[in-house]
Amino acid sequence: MVFILLDELNYAQKQRLAYIDFCLMFRGHLTRNDLVEKFEVGLSAGTRDFNIYKEHRPENLIYDTKQKRYFQTEKFTPLFEHDARKTLVKLANDISDGFDAISDIEFPVIAPSQLNVPDLNNVAKLTQAILNQKAVSVIYTSLSSGSVARELVPHSIVDNGLRWHVRAFDRKSNTFRDFVLTRVSKVSLLENKPEQFEELINDHQWLRMMTLHLVPHPNNIKYPTAIKLDYGMENGRLELNVRAALAGYLLRRWNVDCTEDASLTGGEHQLWLANRQTLYGAENLAIAPGYELESVV
Repeated sequence: MVFILLDELNYAQKQRLAYIDFCLMFRGHLTRNDLVEKFEVGLSAGTRDFNIYKEHRPENLIYDTKQKRYFQTEKFTPLFEHDARKTLVKLANDISDGFDAISDIEFPVIAPSQLNVPDLNNVAKLTQAILNQKAVSVIYTSLSSGSVARELVPHSIVDNGLRWHVRAFDRKSNTFRDFVLTRVSKVSLLENKPEQFEELINDHQWLRMMTLHLVPHPNNIKYPTAIKLDYGMENGRLELNVRAALAGYLLRRWNVDCTEDASLTGGEHQLWLANRQTLYGAENLAIAPGYELESVV
């Protein structure tokens, strides 16, 4: 067989190889039919793509004849360079076609600078754990405890607007908690199957949905019509359905005044939470501007 250089492949072939690379890295496995159905190619073309991929990265995958599926090996190293910022956006939007790995198009759209970007290899292990319903062993470094070994059962990765975190059952505290991704290191998949009480269905703060009524701040805004236009408000307010576990992050990100009497001052507080009673029972509200748990009835 003649070794084919990546530069010798056409754009469509590179897309398919990038897709193989992406699936192996973030899902941990894929089948030939995954490739065939995604790109609507014949079985022979799919087989050829896998053979080309194996020429370049023979130690990246192994074929399980019983499951008829290719699995990532422990020696996996990505064939393509996956930009961390772009890949996190892809994962958040269920894009898994590998286009970012090979695109040379630069669009005139600028996003805000991010001060912290998680290690993509750690993200890949966590997404594999979530998709394949596995627990992980990690080293987590917190501000209060330093670096500590933990076993987590992750179920979701979240962008809270300022940084990324993973929502997981923590076997050390026996609770569902948020863990900042940049503080997670040495991620290893565990073979033992999670217990039922560790699964997403029992994360009540995650499953509970609450409706927030956001309105222009009654004291800080001189022309509320501008705020109504900014947020596409209808009847003078914006209604958002959010998970209880994420409400505090949203309120903090948008500097929503959560006081009962809209008493926070400053130009940064353009919105007021008009139905703060909806927050009762939600956790992680210490970061919500002006919110005091004891004052909610």
